[in-house]
Amino acid sequence: MIEWTPLPRAFYQRHPTEVAPDLLNTILLRDDGRAGRIVEVEAYAGDQDPAAHSFRGMTPRTRTMFGEAGHLYVYFTYGMHWGANAVCGDIGQGWGVLLRALAPLAGIDRMRQARVAARRDRDLASGPGRLSQALGITGALDGTDLTDSAGPIRIVSDGMPPPSQPGVGPRIGIRRATTFPWRWHVPGNDHVSGRRRPI
Repeated sequence: MIEWTPLPRAFYQRHPTEVAPDLLNTILLRDDGRAGRIVEVEAYAGDQDPAAHSFRGMTPRTRTMFGEAGHLYVYFTYGMHWGANAVCGDIGQGWGVLLRALAPLAGIDRMRQARVAARRDRDLASGPGRLSQALGITGALDGTDLTDSAGPIRIVSDGMPPPSQPGVGPRIGIRRATTFPWRWHVPGNDHVSGRRRPI
């Protein structure tokens, strides 16, 4: 299995608009060897952001989002999909970065088993729900420490830097704060899920 050192907690202890573009080209790694390069992300910023789950304060659903940076906040949406977020900032701020898309790197056969509806590899983890399904992310992983090298899921770097000029545009699938340019992606990557209104 691939072994890399997880990103340190200090990496996440910043505003999500700083963390999000820096997560591009890092690797989301499961303990069973499934791995994908992060190619699309969105930032959500607590009470600064009407689109954030945490905008109105902590609830049982969002408790992890208000916790320590570097943990995984997992939520259920549309009655069918799990979304995975890296918690950012300081305790109590409710900040996070949604992981929107991966380019599969390893464990692709296992991803295909989890995503039987995917006709192409580019469809395996393109979009938050697909990403979670491909890597087996469910509510059972909510609160997992992404900085723990022995944990079930972590974010690591293989030395590839984020793009010097990432694609940027408004977030997708929200009804509030729709003009915030808080979605970033790796330009030209086929696994990016949303390409509308780039700026």
